[in-house]
Amino acid sequence: MSLYAKTIRELNDKLKQKEISAVEIVEAALRRIDAVETRIGAFRTVTSDSALAQAKAVDAKIGRGEPISPLAGIPGAIKDNICTFGVPTTCGSKILAQFVPPYNATVMDRLAAKDAVIIGKTNMDEFAMGSSTENSAFGTTRNPWHTAYVPGGSSGGSAAAVAAGEAIWALGSDTGGSIRQPAAYCGVVGLKPTYGRVSRYGLVAYASSLDQIGPITRDVTDCALVLNAIAGYDPQDSTSVKADAPDFTAALAAGVKGLKVGIPREYFSPGLSDNVRAAAQDAIKRLTAQGAEIIEVSMPHTEYALSAYYLIATAEASSNLARYDGVGYGHRGSGNDIIAMYKKTRTEGFGEEVRRRIMLGTYALSSGYYDAYYLKALKVRTLVKRDFDRAFEQVDVLLTPTTPTQAFRVGEKVNDPLAMYLEDVLTVPINLAGIPAISVPCGLADGMPVGVQFIGKPLDEATILRAAYALEQSGEWQNRIAPAGEV
Repeated sequence: MSLYAKTIRELNDKLKQKEISAVEIVEAALRRIDAVETRIGAFRTVTSDSALAQAKAVDAKIGRGEPISPLAGIPGAIKDNICTFGVPTTCGSKILAQFVPPYNATVMDRLAAKDAVIIGKTNMDEFAMGSSTENSAFGTTRNPWHTAYVPGGSSGGSAAAVAAGEAIWALGSDTGGSIRQPAAYCGVVGLKPTYGRVSRYGLVAYASSLDQIGPITRDVTDCALVLNAIAGYDPQDSTSVKADAPDFTAALAAGVKGLKVGIPREYFSPGLSDNVRAAAQDAIKRLTAQGAEIIEVSMPHTEYALSAYYLIATAEASSNLARYDGVGYGHRGSGNDIIAMYKKTRTEGFGEEVRRRIMLGTYALSSGYYDAYYLKALKVRTLVKRDFDRAFEQVDVLLTPTTPTQAFRVGEKVNDPLAMYLEDVLTVPINLAGIPAISVPCGLADGMPVGVQFIGKPLDEATILRAAYALEQSGEWQNRIAPAGEV
């Protein structure tokens, strides 16, 4: 098996045994990028020179007999809305096309402390607003399992890069499913941590009360290893949780015997495709066979979550994106006066979907409509959170499909915003509640991946990782590399 197709832990073992070098791993990933990137379009920027320099530093450390971390020398990719000192961070938008951050996000400093290698920045829906990575100002990313299909969004570039073997691991951000949905579509593992578990300092804001950075990996163990590196309190982030981060690999092999797994009936609505429903039912059977206790639960406010989300998220986006005015940084349009310049800047710089969400959010916050829309959405958010609280009084984790369907064709829904928004219907409630969830592959149907989602209690990433690991080990889907072309 090629080096680019191996997991973090496999490569780490070989590095420690001096069977391979970090430079060889990075070179294998760069060759894979050269071979498939023109078909996939996962990357905005490939940082080959700095990646090789980082790898050489790890090899020198190994040569001196110094211990290395599990991520040392392992190439990963970073979603292009996470600030990277000296490397462009565009958020998939023309308005930030030339922006180079003067500082690192906290997660980048933590990865650097572990000697992780950064191989590049990945494509994304503009400002993380989208479910297909078709909204990027710099081109559409394709699904490595079949390039006629989308990889999901908004972290589609990160998910596609890992699935295609262009990176061993990646970081994404999840505001309403933007890690888990592309992970499901691309057949990889994607985890949204508890809100505040991972620092948001240096993450370009979309909706500040919903955004979270998380890992995308080829298997559950690697997911736990990346989370180990990036989790923890950060005084630079006022929303960071002051809680110790455990070793998330410690309980992976504990099994699910006696674990109470809740099945929310509202997540198994008639809108599910037959393939997705069958995959979720198969997951339930496999967990039952391992001794898990399956309990049906009800979450009655689920049907209102999507509407509440698209009011709260757009309202926060309207506020957050007001800073892009052509004055401080980013693209600047021309105009006869400052108002004309503002209009020109934002018209030229923002794409259609971003403009749509800004207008929706501004309307929801406007005088006379605040109480009717935004305030009511906040009340619904509370009800959704209470549904989860009540469910977790009965069960340890919840199991649901990640998405209502498998990946759809490029262009199929781009002109139907409502149909696109419905792709998030099973993921947005988790962001509203601020709790952790992980999508794990559950096989192929019609040649395309299907994912299921484990949802956990606040700060209980360990249990959902444990459940996901048990499901992963019970099936045949482990560490598969997508063909990275048409099939």
